[in-house]
Amino acid sequence: MGSEQHTCPACGRPVATVVRRYKTLGAWVPKWVAGPCRNPECEDYVRRGAEPDEPGPRTPPDPKS
Repeated sequence: MGSEQHTCPACGRPVATVVRRYKTLGAWVPKWVAGPCRNPECEDYVRRGAEPDEPGPRTPPDPKS
């Protein structure tokens, strides 16, 4: 495999490579994609711990409803 360096499309700075997965023919297959931009001056900046693809904390259902 190559050592492809991902960059932010907005500011051009290097970003981390993260692993996503997808299912094909019943098996989960890894896919390496560009991670979020960590440059605070960039318009696509994502604060650490605020990734949109990460599930939030689970909260128990409200017993009143």
